[in-house]
Amino acid sequence: MALDFSAHEEPQVMVDINTTPLIDVMLVLLIMLIITIPVQTHAVKLDLPRADAPPVKVLPTVDEVDIDFDGTILWNGTVLPTRQALEAQLSDLAAQPDQPELHIRPDKLAGYKYVAEVLATAQRLGVQKIGIVGYEQFAL
Repeated sequence: MALDFSAHEEPQVMVDINTTPLIDVMLVLLIMLIITIPVQTHAVKLDLPRADAPPVKVLPTVDEVDIDFDGTILWNGTVLPTRQALEAQLSDLAAQPDQPELHIRPDKLAGYKYVAEVLATAQRLGVQKIGIVGYEQFAL
């Protein structure tokens, strides 16, 4: 409580609460809450090469799949007439004990639908080593 010495003749008691200690306590609690909240991390599992792994002496074999702007699929430069021919090639590739790498090279104007179909088919048939080549043509 405090006294009010204004123009009145007799002093009156002020009944306002002093909120400064309350604000100080609340600020300390807020800072403690901010500090103790754990930082949320979003982890993506990656299979990175180990530093102590020996260098690769044998270059892997590579099969190339080109996807043209109209959806035409070429396997190592040879046009595949149907989707069944693509599935047969991918099945043969997946059946090998040491699978060759599959490099997919889409044309810049190729629709996403055609690329997604090839990727989904390869994944469904069990192809493990897939890479997309020529992505620098898509850079702005």
